[in-house]
Amino acid sequence: MSNPLNVIDVLLVEDDPGDALMTQEAFEHHKIRNQLHVVRDGVEALEFLRREGRYEDAPRPGLILLDLNLPKMDGREVLADIKADETLRPIPVVVLTTSEAEEDILRSYNLHANAYVTKPVDFDRFIEVVRQIDDFFVTVVKLPR
Repeated sequence: MSNPLNVIDVLLVEDDPGDALMTQEAFEHHKIRNQLHVVRDGVEALEFLRREGRYEDAPRPGLILLDLNLPKMDGREVLADIKADETLRPIPVVVLTTSEAEEDILRSYNLHANAYVTKPVDFDRFIEVVRQIDDFFVTVVKLPR
């Protein structure tokens, strides 16, 4: 269970409403106290991170869960932009995707993803994976403020 002193904002970049709902349910099921924010495409993700337009009051996330296959702007492009931006670079990015392609894994790490996780298709396993990601990035590792 997450340490209540380490509550963070988590940005989920996910275009599949079913996967977004499962992630939200995983947070609720495990009583994860972190605040989950969901955006549906890569352009929206960068607007949120840069606090542009309707996201001018958005919090700075302490963790980003990023799908690769997104509309408007692909997750790989989003990852490259995040890691090229001096102010966004320190935010850990976990690629959470259905792709098991070695090329996607290698490219994500070359773009400085902090972790690459393939989404399980089984609901219970998916919930457990989200809990483990939260546990690791909130209670085990030290994140920049």
